[in-house]
Amino acid sequence: MKSAREMFVESFRAERPKFLRVFEAVPAAEAGYRPHPRSNSASEIVTMIAGEWGDAATLMEHGRVDYAPPPAAGVRDSITLFQKNAAAIEKRLDGLSDAAWEKKAQFAMGGNVAWEAPLGDMLFGFLFDAIHHRGQLSTYLRPMGAKVPSIYGPSADDPGQ
Repeated sequence: MKSAREMFVESFRAERPKFLRVFEAVPAAEAGYRPHPRSNSASEIVTMIAGEWGDAATLMEHGRVDYAPPPAAGVRDSITLFQKNAAAIEKRLDGLSDAAWEKKAQFAMGGNVAWEAPLGDMLFGFLFDAIHHRGQLSTYLRPMGAKVPSIYGPSADDPGQ
């Protein structure tokens, strides 16, 4: 049976290209699209996910991260940031021990601890939150005039790989 750490490593590596397919489907001219005034724009979602992976890498390195909303960036710049941050996570995953996986970590906002849990629980939380927001972004694609890429299998626009 695989450990939770091994499952996370496999899941992270399997999800990374799926994120890129969705991000790359966002038409540059439509990056400001939002379905409702209270919704984040497509560009803001890509930026948020890219920043979230930076926070996850910081958490892995220091055991604590103080969340601050990332500054707005274009989709292409955010894709570059996502790739950089995902690579930082990959590098840290290779040396992540079971003891580090179980060690308490802290997620703070404005200097106040909002969440304290084992690092592994937090990393899964980051992954699930990013997948949630990727799903949100995927619902924006057709209204923006784009095609929805295959994520977990064929879409009406993409038969998959």
